Amino acid sequence: MFERLRKLITSLALPPGSPLSRNALAGQFGVSSTPIRDALMRLEEEGLVEVEIVKRLALEHSERLVDELNATIARQQKFAKAGDFEQFMGADNDFHRELYAATGNQELWDLVRSRSGHIDRLRRLHLPSPGKAQDIVRHHRLIVKAIGANQPDEAQRHLRKHLSGTLGYLAEIRARFPEYLSE
Repeated sequence: MFERLRKLITSLALPPGSPLSRNALAGQFGVSSTPIRDALMRLEEEGLVEVEIVKRLALEHSERLVDELNATIARQQKFAKAGDFEQFMGADNDFHRELYAATGNQELWDLVRSRSGHIDRLRRLHLPSPGKAQDIVRHHRLIVKAIGANQPDEAQRHLRKHLSGTLGYLAEIRARFPEYLSE
């Protein structure tokens, strides 16, 4: 199921911004929602789903959304300066949730959050690293700037770089915190 959905997304047979409702996809493919859920989770791990969301938003968005995203980024900046990483992570989740919600994919966001325990642990370990919080804020600003300027390719480029942030440091995080992560 994952490969079929991935091929539809990467070949553009499933146009950018298409709704990714579990029930609708299950009906379309004639399967239960469980394999669809698993496939969507794997697609999210690759960043494909959220990359398509920012592309859609860059093509069609409201100024209100841009203002809301910028307000969330301002909260993140405040928490980063205060060293309040727990609140920072909450605002980071708010930022990504707002992207999903703006395209009518709240259900998918709920699914992603329900399965993100491992990546949340990695983020929590990596966030206190010098400059990490500011890096996240910078990426979020660039994503919103591209959305506001109707630049879908730029929005996707910045999101890809943003999503690779913590995973790119996996070996370093594992070396620093071997008690939390196994091979």
